[in-house]
Amino acid sequence: MMADYFFWNDNAYGFHLTNVLLHAANGVLLFFLLRCLFNALALSRVQTTTLDAAAFLTALLWVVHPVHSAAIDYISGRADSLAFLFATTGWLLFFHASKARQTTVRVGSYLFAAAAALCALCSRETGSLWLVTFAVFHLGFDRRAKKPGRVAVVFACLTLFAAYGSLRSLAETRQGAVDEGGWSYPVRTVLALRALGDYGRLMIFPTSLHMERTVMSPQTYENNAGWREAIQIEYLSVLGLALATALIVGCRLRGAGQRIRLFGACWFVIGFLPISNLFTLNATVAEHWLYLPSVGLLIFATGIALDLPQPARPFLIAASSFAVIALSVRSAERSSDWTTPERFYTRTIAAGGDSARVRLNLGQLYAQRGEYVRAEKIFREILVRVPKYPIAEANLANVLFHQGRKKEAEALFASAAASAPQDRKDYPRTWLSAVNLAGMKRQDGDSEGAIRLLERTHADYPDIWEIVSLESEILRQTQGPAIAFKLVENFARTHWWHYESQLALGRLHAEAGNTEAAVSALRAASRLDVHEVEGLNLIALVRLRQHRLAEAYGAQQQAVSRQPDSPSQYQLLARILEQMGQNAEAKIAADKVESLKTIGHQAWALTN
Repeated sequence: MMADYFFWNDNAYGFHLTNVLLHAANGVLLFFLLRCLFNALALSRVQTTTLDAAAFLTALLWVVHPVHSAAIDYISGRADSLAFLFATTGWLLFFHASKARQTTVRVGSYLFAAAAALCALCSRETGSLWLVTFAVFHLGFDRRAKKPGRVAVVFACLTLFAAYGSLRSLAETRQGAVDEGGWSYPVRTVLALRALGDYGRLMIFPTSLHMERTVMSPQTYENNAGWREAIQIEYLSVLGLALATALIVGCRLRGAGQRIRLFGACWFVIGFLPISNLFTLNATVAEHWLYLPSVGLLIFATGIALDLPQPARPFLIAASSFAVIALSVRSAERSSDWTTPERFYTRTIAAGGDSARVRLNLGQLYAQRGEYVRAEKIFREILVRVPKYPIAEANLANVLFHQGRKKEAEALFASAAASAPQDRKDYPRTWLSAVNLAGMKRQDGDSEGAIRLLERTHADYPDIWEIVSLESEILRQTQGPAIAFKLVENFARTHWWHYESQLALGRLHAEAGNTEAAVSALRAASRLDVHEVEGLNLIALVRLRQHRLAEAYGAQQQAVSRQPDSPSQYQLLARILEQMGQNAEAKIAADKVESLKTIGHQAWALTN
């Protein structure tokens, strides 16, 4: 992600391109991995060419399956792809090492395999499932492995888990998922069957794909209409039971593909159990969680296909080809959901993901576009379904304020701010109403009231920059930069990686006349963001006032290199060059400003 940001800045195209390339690479690696696994599992009972074809079709079906859209089209879903990439690479390196004759090649391959496995673990927690699957294969299915080799596999896996645990202990401790439902194990078993049924259905008929899946909604049991809606969910339990039965029966059937089916079932179970609702997670189901378990289901299906009669092979190939085409078309259609935010939210709602969160995002989108009446309608609908939803209240108050209904907005902000300390265990960003209310008090001239409100809010939310930023700005205006400096400095010291706080610290230093401290803070800010120019611009201006023109020129040159298409960067550069007496270079920079402005006007005319 950092590499993408370096090359693409905020151009989402580059991030999506990387995700697609990662998924394509995973498909290729999966094909080579399946070739190794199928040949080891078939024990020469199936021709190698047939196994290679089966590996190719299995990997191809996995690549084009639309259920993976949430892990590919969604930029933040990249963790699944990265874990898959490193895990398959490590496993293939292990196979290569086991066949290598030269000691250096063998040892080097084993070390690189271990490094890749550790990278998979660090990419996402599912890396641990890869290790378990790897251990299950080499301990229970690979008959070529000897006892010393199996002991080495166990030792290597335990060492990797220990190394990963040590790395995790270095990170800041975060609150895990909270079991707010207090579900009993009978309820969890039912939810596991529903999840199993939903995942099985999605693999066969990938319709109604969206990001807001759930197999549990307690509100559906509050009235008759809710009961009728709940009945529609219960069929998933039946599907889940049918899929579990099919896995058990398929594993018991004898044939050349039995061991492949058995391993596929093990792969799927290992990947499914953590997401089965038997353990607490932040959702009951999610499509991107199938990125790893879906391979197991496809391997299981391949094991069934290998035991079909020879005359059925042409029909099987035709069916597989049709499935590849159909799934590819569905994947392309699903990917089109992500083209614009509005399309994503509206299609998610139409596909059955009509959650408060999606409607909230849609309402915020309308508010950003100035469609306040439309946004107000959505926020009020959310509050009818989820009363006292603090983020919806804050957004409703915001659109009311922009419509000139100030008293209503203030009352909503005050109500949400008062309940924020209790609501924050259930909802994110509950501090937002207090910040907005403080802003309104500031506009009304009640700076003292705004500061008191922000001080109380800051005590409850010490790590929120928006609170510190507004409080420090009001203090700066009313009591001077020295008072504001202490607040910003404390935040910047404990959040050294936070760009905006370092930038604000530099501004306060400059206002107080601490020039060198200001430049130091602004340089620290510029190092935190490879595309940042504001800190560099301020450094250039500070050095220009000091008539330290060489340093001003150096800072501004760096800013131009970061934003070569921004006219404002060349304007300041031309100003500095004029002060340095380099009029020819200043003229070139000024001409660049006009050229970029012309290009900008032409681009605007074409798009409008």
